[in-house]
Amino acid sequence: MSYINENFLELQDSYLFSTIAKKVAKFTEENPDKKIIKLGIGDVTKPIVPACLEAMHKAVNEIGTAEGFKGYGPEQGYDFLRKAIVENDYKQRGIEIEEDEIFVSDGAKCDCGNIVDIFAKDNKVAITDPVYPVYLDTNIMSGREITYLPVTAENNFKPELPKEKVDMIYLCFPNNPTGTVLEKEELKKWVDYARENKSIILYDSAYEAFITEENIPHSIYEIEGAKEVAIEFKSYSKTAGFTGVRCAYVVIPKQLKGYTKAGKEVSLNQLWNRRTCTKFNGVSYIVQRAAEATYSPEGKKQIEENIKFYLENAKIIKQGLEEAGFTVYGGVNSPYIWLKVPEGMTSWEFFDRLLEEVNIVGTPGSGFGPHGEGYFRLTAFGTKENSIEAMNRIKRTNIR
Repeated sequence: MSYINENFLELQDSYLFSTIAKKVAKFTEENPDKKIIKLGIGDVTKPIVPACLEAMHKAVNEIGTAEGFKGYGPEQGYDFLRKAIVENDYKQRGIEIEEDEIFVSDGAKCDCGNIVDIFAKDNKVAITDPVYPVYLDTNIMSGREITYLPVTAENNFKPELPKEKVDMIYLCFPNNPTGTVLEKEELKKWVDYARENKSIILYDSAYEAFITEENIPHSIYEIEGAKEVAIEFKSYSKTAGFTGVRCAYVVIPKQLKGYTKAGKEVSLNQLWNRRTCTKFNGVSYIVQRAAEATYSPEGKKQIEENIKFYLENAKIIKQGLEEAGFTVYGGVNSPYIWLKVPEGMTSWEFFDRLLEEVNIVGTPGSGFGPHGEGYFRLTAFGTKENSIEAMNRIKRTNIR
């Protein structure tokens, strides 16, 4: 008899975005004449920038020759990309990160879920609520005890330190789904807490390129002592449009230690390296050359234009919703807009009304956790025309 991991039975029946996709598909089938504007899932619409495409074409031609053919690459990532990451994402910000502290992967979602492999089941985990579902679901799958940290308008969407000791803490800023941020002084409180309690912070920085305001950290390693307690996740999906190409990286400083039950210190960098070599064959050479091109002068300029495009969409959506009478958060340092749904309506009821009456798809806040109830997420990753049209539809129909 083969026994299952019964922790899977504790999950919701369907992953949030799969449920949304099924609802939208059913509505589309029943209403083929309706033009649906999708502002729900965080997939980009701008094509991959020319600098990356050129690098990919060059790499394709290269591996088609006997001299340039690449077989299995290094599981941790090619040196050329790890060096570019260190130089551009860290040294230019005054942060000292070494190349062997970088692990290139096929996506931050995968890293955020897979990282739990190196931690014991009986670690207590603190997770903000609402939250990106992967943090919660992967720890439920592993059977860990979860402490929820409410993030709502009442605390300005800034989680309070746990009242009890926790071992692992998930933080994501700029935040998905709320679009809100922490300033350096606020993030320092978390680093100090982790140092005092020998906790590990799992810091998702996938949206740092969207930061527009001063004193908002682009990396947790801008905070003194963070390299002793924090693992950082970054992605090319929302910056370079790699949602379908797949490339990201995780940073695990060598100062970072975990502990055996007997109290012995163990390098988390070494554990992750061992896990990576066992379970991962590395990101393709072609994709890593494309990622390297994001750091070229042309690549940086082209990606900056994409970020500005999405932030302009965020501004259009934020202003449009406010003009329609909604209370709105985010959309300044983030591609996500978090709005309060009308009184007396659940977030799924608002989803249905938005879909059926104005043919717009968003994401119900309750799908991100219990404290997301009463809120709704829209994304700025659509086209400018669709962002404008969506707001016009909402204002015309007085959906409030």
